[in-house]
Amino acid sequence: MSKDTFPFSSASLRSLRLEQEFQEWDDSRRALARRRAMTRAQLPRAPRPPPGQQRLQEVRAPPPQVRCRDAAVHNTFMCGDMQGVYAVLRDPGMVNALMETVQEEMVWIPEMMWTLSSRVKLTSALRLAAGRGHAGCVEELLFRDAEVNADPGGNTALHDACMGGHAACVQLLLCHGAEPEVLAADGGAPLHLCTSAQSFRCAALLLDAGADVNARMRESRLTPLHVAARRGLEEHVALFLRHGADVLATSREGETPLNAACCGAERPSEAGRYLRVIQKLLDAGADPRTAGRKQHTPLHNACANCSPRIVEVLLQHGAKADAANCAGYTPLDCLLQVVEDYPDKQPEAVARSLLNHGLKQCLLSVPTLEVMLNSYEHRSFFDLVRERSGQPRSLQHLCRCALRRHLGARCHSAVGQLAIPARVREYLLLRNDGALQ
Repeated sequence: MSKDTFPFSSASLRSLRLEQEFQEWDDSRRALARRRAMTRAQLPRAPRPPPGQQRLQEVRAPPPQVRCRDAAVHNTFMCGDMQGVYAVLRDPGMVNALMETVQEEMVWIPEMMWTLSSRVKLTSALRLAAGRGHAGCVEELLFRDAEVNADPGGNTALHDACMGGHAACVQLLLCHGAEPEVLAADGGAPLHLCTSAQSFRCAALLLDAGADVNARMRESRLTPLHVAARRGLEEHVALFLRHGADVLATSREGETPLNAACCGAERPSEAGRYLRVIQKLLDAGADPRTAGRKQHTPLHNACANCSPRIVEVLLQHGAKADAANCAGYTPLDCLLQVVEDYPDKQPEAVARSLLNHGLKQCLLSVPTLEVMLNSYEHRSFFDLVRERSGQPRSLQHLCRCALRRHLGARCHSAVGQLAIPARVREYLLLRNDGALQ
């Protein structure tokens, strides 16, 4: 062996060979880009056939669709491994290949039992890369003429990119001809899938590309504003309203975005965010009295979630405190059904707001109230009731009842304008002070 040479191991040789192949493919890619950038001369017109000779049209069958179930190939695009992507795309048919994944699911069969069944789901390399936000991989596939509007499995790559909140991928897809209003198999547009705070930039790009801000889902008839309000996405709601979203649009169930926002405010930690969304909708002209098919108003939903501040805002904008749904339930009935579920969310504040905005008697049966008090186990409250049981009602209490009866639904606004001490105002508005008065 010459002194100027040294042995290579098999692993070293394989590494050098892969590096050489990678360099060759990169050179060919760059050469192809340069050729595409060059201006081509216009082709001459085809010669006309002689008179009387029939022109024959050549029809070529499309190439067969490539299908791939190799999990390693799927992972290559899901992980954005560019070196692996170049290796896979040496076969041009893999650019638009159908990626098949087999999943085991429990299925209920008529024999009243559960069984394990295999289900094949379709996707594509472009969908896998766009759904995980691998912009470099998406760019490479689009450069190799991947079908940007293909929808294997029912969704396009644009749907998956919006669902994941990957703005860079959304921009690439739109620049390469993706339809901003394309509907998925379930009837949803890409705007309907902008359901996270990270997808705000995606929604803005779609609207700039001409997406319809009032697009409807095929079955539910929901608009993007419904979806954003339901999830409490403040920036999305403001964006859609700036682009002319219909704040009075109704879904298949007759519900408006305002009703959707009041329904979504379930957690106390999110109450402030939903309150700001509701305020934006009301400022844009939302009607708090609009009810769905079951006559369920936004106030019913707010009371069912025990949200005192939302209830107060709705009442100040004209919501009816005594509105009944198709089952005959008022907002107070909805509140009483969930009092035990939300003991720390101030249900008494909700009841006080309803009473101060025109709600009349909440219990018409005095004997029923007597039975309830006799069965009540709260010792301090029971002692207070027993202490007061032998005494007539005070003049102060009688005056409050007479004044509230006279003011009716104007009680909250009228009392606030009276030139009276703050403690008297709080007393008239039923503020809790731990005493029966």
